Amino acid sequence: MQHTKRQVSEWAFKSGRTYDSPFADVQVDAVFTAPSGATHVMPAFYDGGGTWKLRFNPGEAGAWTARLQSRPVNDDLSGDFAFEVADGDGRGFLAATPGRAWGFHFENGEPVFIMGDTTYDLFGMAYCGGDVEGFLARRRRQGFNLLRTRLTSSYFHPPNAEFEWQDRRMWPWGGSSTMPRFDRFNLDWFASVDRTVAMIERSGGIGLEMIMEAWGFEFPFNHRSVFTAEWEALWMRYLIARYDAYNCVWFWTPLNEYEYYPNGDWHWTETADRWALRIGRWIKATAPHGHILSMHNGPTLPPFAERFKADPQAVDSIMFQEWGARDKDNAWLATGIEASIAASLDGWHGSAVFAEWGYERDPAYESKFPSHEYCCRNHTRRGAWRGVFSGLGIIAGFEHTWGPWMDLQNDQPGVADLAVLNDFMRKDDRFAALRPAPNLVKGDFAPGHRPLALNDAAGDRTLVYFPAGGAARIDAGGSVRWFDPRDGALQPGVGGGPITAPEGRDDAGRPLDFIAVIDR
Repeated sequence: MQHTKRQVSEWAFKSGRTYDSPFADVQVDAVFTAPSGATHVMPAFYDGGGTWKLRFNPGEAGAWTARLQSRPVNDDLSGDFAFEVADGDGRGFLAATPGRAWGFHFENGEPVFIMGDTTYDLFGMAYCGGDVEGFLARRRRQGFNLLRTRLTSSYFHPPNAEFEWQDRRMWPWGGSSTMPRFDRFNLDWFASVDRTVAMIERSGGIGLEMIMEAWGFEFPFNHRSVFTAEWEALWMRYLIARYDAYNCVWFWTPLNEYEYYPNGDWHWTETADRWALRIGRWIKATAPHGHILSMHNGPTLPPFAERFKADPQAVDSIMFQEWGARDKDNAWLATGIEASIAASLDGWHGSAVFAEWGYERDPAYESKFPSHEYCCRNHTRRGAWRGVFSGLGIIAGFEHTWGPWMDLQNDQPGVADLAVLNDFMRKDDRFAALRPAPNLVKGDFAPGHRPLALNDAAGDRTLVYFPAGGAARIDAGGSVRWFDPRDGALQPGVGGGPITAPEGRDDAGRPLDFIAVIDR
C-alpha cells in the first residue's frame, strides 16, 4: 500500500500458532523509527483468523523502519520491515493548545472552534442498522465538528429508559454480562465500529471523542472487583491498538463522569481523581499518536486545578458538564452555567470544552427522564451562548440521538439555533481572537440576566450577549449592531451610554436574547 503522512497505514501478520486467548496470551507491538530518529511504540491487535493487525499514522515524510515484537516470542509475529512515506497536505491531529485561541489547534496551526453533539451510542446505532452515514452528513452541513461517542453500548439508563431500538447483542467482550470473558473481544462488534470510524475518517470534517468506559454505573465498570485493573488495561490497550491511528480521533476520554470510579457511586472522591491521573498517564504512555487526553466530570467542584495538582500534565482537557437551571421556571434561561464554569476551571492550566448542559426534550416522546422535562430549545440556545461567552467550545445533546432514542432523520428545534451560532463564531475565524471580558459589563442584574462579554485584545471588536434582553452599560465604544441568535439577522443599534437590546417576547411572554456587536 502507499503510505502518506498523516494517513492511516495498516499491516497484517498471520500466525500459525494457536492461542487459547489470542487477545491476552501474546502481546504484539511495533517500534517505528521515523526519518528524524524519533521512535513510536504501537500496539497491534488480534482481528480473528490467526491474524494480527497493526495501524499507524506516520507524522513525517521519508524512510521509516519498524520492528515487530511479540511476548512470548512468536517468529510469525516478529521481524523488521521498512516503508516510504510520501508528504501529505492534511490538517494533522487535533492538539490541546491552552492559551492559544480557544485551546485547540490542528497540527498545521489552524485554530478550532468546537461545536459538537452528544451521540453516545453512535456505534450501536450503526450496528443496529441506523442511517448513521446520512445523519453525519447532515451534522457536517449544520456545522457540527465533534461527536461524543462511547465504545460500549447500553440497554438501559436509569430511571426509566430502555434502549428499544437495539435489536442486536452489543456485548463487546467474550461470554456475556452474567458470565463475562474479559480476555476475549466480540469481533463482530469491533468490525462494525471499524466501518463507522473509517467512514468518518474518509468523509472528514468531524472528530470523535472516544469514551472508553461509558457510564460508570454500568456493568462491568461499576464492579472493579470483577473488572480489575488487569482487564481494564487489556480493554484500553485493545481500543488504542484499533483506533489511535485515526485522524478523526480527537479525544480519548477514559470514563464518562469519571467520579463514578471505583464502584458506580456518583460523587466526588479523591480516589477517583487518583484514578484519573493514573489512567491518564497510562493511556499517554500506551497511545503513541498523542491524541488529547480528556476527563469528563459529573460533580463540578472541587476545581480541577485542585483535583489534578499532583500531576497537571496527565490530563490535557476537561469535558465540562454543567446543566444550569432546568426547573420549570428557570430552564428557559439556563442560569448558573457561566458561574459554574468560572469556579470549576479557576486556575486550570489545560484546555476545556463545555461538553454537556442538557438534552433537549421532544414532547412527542414519552418522558423517561424527569431531569430533561424542561430542557427546551431556549435552554439549548442560551446554554450554548453562555458556554461560548465563557470562552469555550460547546457540545450539545438531543433526545433524538442521545441514546435511549434513535431518530437519525429528524432534528429538534435547537439544532437550527446551534447552526446559527456556529456560522457567527466561525466566520473569518473571528472566535480565535476573542476572550471573555466580564469586567466590561457594568450594573446590577437579576439572576441569569447579566450580559456576558467577549472582546479581542486590541478592543476593536466587543460582543455582548444579553440572555434576557434589557439594557446595560458596556465599557466599550463604537458602532452597535444587534445579532439575532435565532435566525442570524443583523439590525442597527444605538451606541453611547447604556445600550438596550431590541424589544421582543417569545410565545410564553419571556424576553428574547440578543447579541450586541460593537465595532470600534
